[in-house]
Amino acid sequence: PGLEQAIGCYHASVQELIVIDDILSALVGIEGRYTSIKRVRGKEYGIAFVVDASMDLALQELAKRIFPLCESYLLVNQFVESRSQFKSGLVNHAFAAALRALLLDYQAMVAQLEHQFRLGRLSIQGLWFYCQPMMGSMQALSIVIKKTSSNNFVGSAVLNLLQSQARAMAGDHVVRSLLEKMAHSASYAYFGILERWLYEGVIDDPHGEFFIAENKSLQKESLTQDYDAKYWQQRYSLKDDVPSFLANAAETILTTGKYLNVMRECGHSIQVPISENSKLMSFESNHHYLECIKAAYDFASGELLNLIKDKYDLMRKLRSIKHYLLLDQGDFLVHFMDIARDELAKRPHEISVEKLQSLLDLALRTTAAAADPCNEDLTCCVVQWPLSLVISRKALTKYQLIFRFLFHCKHVNRQLCGAWQVHQGVRALDMQGIAISVSSLLCRNMLKFINSVLHYLTFEAVLTEGKNIEDSEYTIKVLEPNWHVMHNRLQTAKSIDEVIQYHDFFLEKCLRECLLLSPVLLKKMEKLKYICLQYATATQWLIASSVDSPKTGTLSDASPVVEKFKDLKLRNRSQKQKLTTGDAKAIESILSARAEPYLTHLAQLILGVGRDR
Repeated sequence: PGLEQAIGCYHASVQELIVIDDILSALVGIEGRYTSIKRVRGKEYGIAFVVDASMDLALQELAKRIFPLCESYLLVNQFVESRSQFKSGLVNHAFAAALRALLLDYQAMVAQLEHQFRLGRLSIQGLWFYCQPMMGSMQALSIVIKKTSSNNFVGSAVLNLLQSQARAMAGDHVVRSLLEKMAHSASYAYFGILERWLYEGVIDDPHGEFFIAENKSLQKESLTQDYDAKYWQQRYSLKDDVPSFLANAAETILTTGKYLNVMRECGHSIQVPISENSKLMSFESNHHYLECIKAAYDFASGELLNLIKDKYDLMRKLRSIKHYLLLDQGDFLVHFMDIARDELAKRPHEISVEKLQSLLDLALRTTAAAADPCNEDLTCCVVQWPLSLVISRKALTKYQLIFRFLFHCKHVNRQLCGAWQVHQGVRALDMQGIAISVSSLLCRNMLKFINSVLHYLTFEAVLTEGKNIEDSEYTIKVLEPNWHVMHNRLQTAKSIDEVIQYHDFFLEKCLRECLLLSPVLLKKMEKLKYICLQYATATQWLIASSVDSPKTGTLSDASPVVEKFKDLKLRNRSQKQKLTTGDAKAIESILSARAEPYLTHLAQLILGVGRDR
């Protein structure tokens, strides 16, 4: 302004030449003599080209049709410059590089148009004609760039945006092909990250673009220390922005890298074999990349499974745990309870853990457990990596809960056996009266109860169709069927996740059938065992202190034990205490088909249904 005349002062033919020259400059983002660039208020990326108002109206109309292409070029060029920085991420770098190559072709087109103009062969209509093929493509790219910039997209989000825009342009084959080409170019760097994870188990992601996150605060040692350890579930996890073309294979990809990572943590530098056909370059319509992912998963899963089963001998470890914590071979426990009787009788704070450990070692060396190659692992700490993936702190706690329940039942049984032996010794003295007989009968009934519980826990009854329980053979252990089911499943497991799943299911089922997941039943059972222990302790003390003279071989009617038992009377069937309505209904429901089978069997064993006892 002030230096040149308004364009309207010139003839229309001269105006056309001036407008063509200005538009050619605008096509590469440069203002002309009568065209200028202005920012549009209220829009973050609002850029507009304006012309001199005195320009011929026909020329103004044609210029305004071409200006969107100029504005798109400016947006694309700015994006290329800004997203080429290091902080923008590898996907944006690759996308910007593909756009830069496209702009080179675009600039070459503008140069050719300028050459035609200098030769006097280009009219304003011709310029509009030659620009039309690029209009749709540049406009589609500008839409992607605006969304990417406004949302600060990186990594997977950029790839998803490109793909969604390509699908939206299904009616325009040229534009759709261009967007798909951009998506393929941008995905090259992403597939490089994916390859390292899929073939090496390593996350090489300096910009946080990968759809798998690593929580480095979770260490594998937590599996043996923390009951609620989340190492396997949360050390590596999926983010929300998974690329759409990998959505169906995301879990497989995550698991494959986790398997390779476990082997690397074990010191095994294993890598999935890579051939020319297995390289992940880009996603294609033939889904070849999905076949590569599946092949990598199969290899990693098989290698880790073989490592844990063969080198670390998972089944041998599980069998040893079964021997010791599920009392599969209980002779060592009986011997241990004998030699550690005095130590276990002390108050908890007076017990020497070191002495108990030495006595346990002695019991292991002098019983059938000595043949077990894993008997030395029976200490305060059992498991090493990577077996801790399966035999974690949580799994060991479940084993220990079952062991404590079995061990306590064994303890009650031994105490009642001691009381029974005292009764037998007193009977040999040819005592008078019925007090000892009543006590002996009570002791016998308590022994039947605790033996029935132990029988249920160790030799469960299996009813054959068409037969009553008295015809069944007590040959299958309660824990043994579940163990065999797990063992058979582990033989056919195809991944470590299946191994973990089958092992956890085994433990949950054992806990449930041992009543440890039924607080009401467990509380009643513990109360009964406590009464049995009180009775055994009191009986042994009373009888031992009530014998007047070992020489006479008889008990006096005035002795304390007789006084204690005078009020006890042997009840006949008519004198038995009647069950309350609630108890009757509870027993009926347990014995009926409405209850769980294991509860029915336990009730039948305790009540002696169908058996003469």
